[in-house]
Amino acid sequence: MRIQESMSVYDKLNILTDAAKYDVACTSSGVSRSNDGTGIGNCKLAGICHSFSSDGRCISLLKILFTNECIYDCKYCINRRSNDVKRASFTPDEICTLMMEFYRRNYIEGLFLSSGVLKSPDYTMELIYATLYKLRHEHNFQGYIHVKAIPGASQELIQRVGFLTDRMSVNLELPTAESLKLLAPNKTRKNILTPMRLVQDGMARNKQEVALYRNSPRFVPAGQSTQMIIGATPETDYQIMQVAESLYQKFELKRVFYSAFVHVNEDTNLPARTDEGPPLLREHRLYQADWLLRYYHFQADELLSEKNPNFNVLFDPKCNWALKHLEEFPVEVNRADYKRLLRVPGIGYKSAGRIVRARRFGNLDFADLKKIGVVLKRALYFITCSGRMMYPTKIEEDYITRNLLNAGEKLPQEVVNMGYRQLSLFDDVRFDADKVIRQSGM
Repeated sequence: MRIQESMSVYDKLNILTDAAKYDVACTSSGVSRSNDGTGIGNCKLAGICHSFSSDGRCISLLKILFTNECIYDCKYCINRRSNDVKRASFTPDEICTLMMEFYRRNYIEGLFLSSGVLKSPDYTMELIYATLYKLRHEHNFQGYIHVKAIPGASQELIQRVGFLTDRMSVNLELPTAESLKLLAPNKTRKNILTPMRLVQDGMARNKQEVALYRNSPRFVPAGQSTQMIIGATPETDYQIMQVAESLYQKFELKRVFYSAFVHVNEDTNLPARTDEGPPLLREHRLYQADWLLRYYHFQADELLSEKNPNFNVLFDPKCNWALKHLEEFPVEVNRADYKRLLRVPGIGYKSAGRIVRARRFGNLDFADLKKIGVVLKRALYFITCSGRMMYPTKIEEDYITRNLLNAGEKLPQEVVNMGYRQLSLFDDVRFDADKVIRQSGM
């Protein structure tokens, strides 16, 4: 196999880590696998390998493209075939060497592998399969691997890769078929949904096999996810949430990722370039709403409607819902069931569970709620303890809105700054990729 042999591995690494920044991969692994003593690496349920961020997400993935060559011409993509960008491709052996050398130095703990489409979907998927096979069987790597499947690849290749990876993603790309036709004319919704269904069916069959035969190989044990670009096309938040809800229901996805549109190309079908940058606040609201769908028993139709199709920029979706449904409040925390507690702003699913457990031993007061983790500066307008509110409060939308605005909402720093930047392997001053590559003899 001869792929870009004239370019150094270090140069390829620079190009293909930067090219991978538009693929979202910040998620917990969702799978637990201990090292059996014969290989290297392990995978914890709450994150990637053995290092976690404070909220349980993975903190160290080697996140790369196999290649930024692509036969497609998606108008929003920096790697589209009509762009004059520097191209590079790894070989399976190069990725394996990078993985093992970086892992041994504790720089990374798992692999996130995506790719442009080189020659054809099947050809690219064959290369990805060869890479994973070498990692698992020749290098005996037992850590976490997340792979982006190539729409249009054969069922056989999807299945073969599925037995080597922990999580598999198939990018939906854009929320609707109409938008896909406009901005990614080489891709179809059918080609995207077909591998999703293959993975779902394969996981169902595999669960039955594992139940019968414990030593059966696992097929995509951490489940599948997808990614949508937000802001490149005119869909409303309501439409996007309906698509996400449908994907969760029909394909049993673990996650839907929302990626704020980044203006990297000029095209008449793309939104005009502005000084505001990517719509990160909108992306943030969509993630908050997605959380409500997955963990708080909300439905898309409850959060938005055709008359009110977009989220409030001032309040998170649950708070906005509560302000529009004040007839549901106040909620008595000592009597309300778990699902009703989940609908109170300032009460998360963990604190709701703690409330239900704690009140078995006696009535709770506001001091107890604070210790449990309830955000009282928001919840106090919507709850009572033993029939009493924390302060004299009017259950009126204008009154509560003014007070909540004065309290302020803490947004993620990247949303506050409205910037777009991905952490790089080369940001850490302790990390010398060139030295690692030289020492490995590549």
